[in-house]
Amino acid sequence: MLTSLLMTLRRQWHAFSQSNLGRSALVGVGLLLIAVTPLVGPIPGPGGIIVFAGGLSLVLKYSGWAKRLYVRLKRKHPKKGAWADWSLRRRSALRRQALEKERRLADEAAAPAPAEGGEEAEAARR
Repeated sequence: MLTSLLMTLRRQWHAFSQSNLGRSALVGVGLLLIAVTPLVGPIPGPGGIIVFAGGLSLVLKYSGWAKRLYVRLKRKHPKKGAWADWSLRRRSALRRQALEKERRLADEAAAPAPAEGGEEAEAARR
């Protein structure tokens, strides 16, 4: 009974979020949350950060122009983009980090090993 109700709600939510009206409504809610952030910020606790992150995640998920702008900003400021990806727990960022780690390991394995003794052995040969 409960599982069938949850499945029905999930199907309805999916249909709503895929419709143009639903996507526009969700982007509007996200922009509203971002706009409300300065009002919630002075309240004790991390409320402003949570409200901003929620709004940003809604806008990024359901808006193409926001995704393009976000990618442009991340390329210009990679460290800030990494923090934003971490805080939003973006799967694409996790995949990208895993690929970079694999490339680094492959590059280290392909790099020639340093000579025995390093600088000291070369100094002794002179």
